[in-house]
Amino acid sequence: MNVLIKPLFALLIVVAAPAWADIGRDEAAAAAQRVASGRVLSVDKTEADRRPAWRVKVLTAKGEVRVILIDAASGRVVG
Repeated sequence: MNVLIKPLFALLIVVAAPAWADIGRDEAAAAAQRVASGRVLSVDKTEADRRPAWRVKVLTAKGEVRVILIDAASGRVVG
């Protein structure tokens, strides 16, 4: 029984690793503000190219609403 516990824990860590890589709502909002400076109106979880992403709405200084998609794993803007 003890022999199986270590490999099982190692497998659980490998499976859970992508969850640790996800950026949070606040980090997604900050990344979107770097692209389109302004006030963040909303941040919602969505998908882009079949990958988890954040959909961030930003109100710019010119009064325009921009939607920025942020990859939830890397924090990069999805183009």
